[in-house]
Amino acid sequence: MTLSFGILIFPNVQLLDVAGPNDAFAAVPGAKVHLIWKNCDPVTTTSGMEIRANTTFSECPDLDVLCIPGGGGVNPLLQDEEVLGFVRRAAANARYITSVCTGSLVLGRAGLLKGKHATSHWNAVDFLPQLGAIPVRERVVKDGNLYTAGGITSGIDFGLEILSELLGEEEARTVQLAIEYAPAPPFSSGTPDEAAPNIIAEARRRMAHSRQERLDLLGEPA
Repeated sequence: MTLSFGILIFPNVQLLDVAGPNDAFAAVPGAKVHLIWKNCDPVTTTSGMEIRANTTFSECPDLDVLCIPGGGGVNPLLQDEEVLGFVRRAAANARYITSVCTGSLVLGRAGLLKGKHATSHWNAVDFLPQLGAIPVRERVVKDGNLYTAGGITSGIDFGLEILSELLGEEEARTVQLAIEYAPAPPFSSGTPDEAAPNIIAEARRRMAHSRQERLDLLGEPA
């Protein structure tokens, strides 16, 4: 079976939001991964690395999986009708509609989360109700054919869960081994529930500008 995966890229996309699922999907024999944007010019990620699309909006075929990653560049997409229109069209024909991190806000802005359970980065999940979603603080959330993943590193978990859904657990386990995904973080500080108050405060400070942009666009969460 040839599977077609599509991952939206854009200026200031979070590199690992793209790379994690991409590496999981690309490890499947015969799979085609489309990195999609308005054009094929290089875009600069949040880390400063450049990547480029291999498929444009107009060239994008029907997809088995549509994935919207997150990052600081999500905020402009929330008011970009060209992007939102593409997401709606691609989602209409996709078997699975998915996101990583704050990419779920784009799905919500496109009207695809109404009445759906969904998650996002911990610093953005409280915006989901304003977009019609039922927020869930989990690493990966499934609701029908909708999969949303939490913060950045959860993209690999989500990718493996999608592969298990599409191809079975044995294939997902094989890919997990192929990419040697065996996380063992050196610190227990990966969620607000685990992190110390001073660490949370500093993380929030570093993300304050991006959050303020979302507040300006979406309003104060309830």
